Amino acid sequence: MDGNGAETASIAANMSNGSIDPRCEGGAPFAFEVIQFGVFDYVLYGILTFMAIISALVFLEECIYIYRKVPANKKSVIIWVNGAAPMIGTMSCLGMWIPRATMFTDMFSGCYFATVVFKFLILMLEEVGGDEAFLRRAGKHKLRISTGPCCCCCRCLPHVAITRRSLFLLKLGSFQFAVLKTAFTILSIVLWNNGNFDIKGVKPAIWINCFVGVLTIIALWPVSIMFIHLKTALQTIKIVPKYAMYQLVLILSQLQSAIINILSTSGTIACSPPFPAAVRGYMMSQQLMIMEMFIITMVTRLLYRRQYDPLPEEQDANENTRMTAISESP
Repeated sequence: MDGNGAETASIAANMSNGSIDPRCEGGAPFAFEVIQFGVFDYVLYGILTFMAIISALVFLEECIYIYRKVPANKKSVIIWVNGAAPMIGTMSCLGMWIPRATMFTDMFSGCYFATVVFKFLILMLEEVGGDEAFLRRAGKHKLRISTGPCCCCCRCLPHVAITRRSLFLLKLGSFQFAVLKTAFTILSIVLWNNGNFDIKGVKPAIWINCFVGVLTIIALWPVSIMFIHLKTALQTIKIVPKYAMYQLVLILSQLQSAIINILSTSGTIACSPPFPAAVRGYMMSQQLMIMEMFIITMVTRLLYRRQYDPLPEEQDANENTRMTAISESP
């Protein structure tokens, strides 16, 4: 996604002669080196920056709408969930223009999305009227915990009664990710300043990333459990496409980036000065993320811009607003 074909050809020629361009062995370039590109790169960076700015402006306009039109108990969570795509897109734009800051922009995006995971769980509860209304409506139902990403294959797991304790554990499962992800990010920055942390795979980074991965899976599990239980009751407010957008942001911001980084470190993505192979992989990831988050921002704006009327009580609800009844396990 850069216009340095001549330099890439030169690198290939050097490699055929057994030599490697010294710029392919260095780190990320400085910001002033990024703007010394050709016409194609100026156009590309300009379009991507425009997309990021539009995403941020759309989010600000949506915040004003939510502040004016949405009940007080839902304002905060809806703004948090709405902000996932534009926030990640903005951070990706900063990382694209300032390559040496990519590690920090990715960390900030990760911390923000960790909070969004918890906020989406709270959003589903608030859409049915809050904790008390949820417990009142769902008291006669049970939760199916044999869902992804943890236990989708464990069909023998018993169904769990919906009580204050089980609701607290669901919240805690997602809240821990928001807290611990931020704590590990701060730890990573401290280790990086001490020269012990490197995103390319030094031992502390491997252990921290693996542990954060486990925390991510644990945090996604309660959200999945709650979604399966409430998707019928909340289908009139388009909870399924909202959940799909939330999952899409997760996949694109985590899985896609991981795949591109693996390709760059394995040598599949070639060096293109001033970007070494690994840094070029990060740049491609940032550029893709800006375009994808721009599209998701526009879609989420359509999904959340609606009238926020309370759901009818369970006894007055029709088949479209009743909670999913889970049959007892054999």
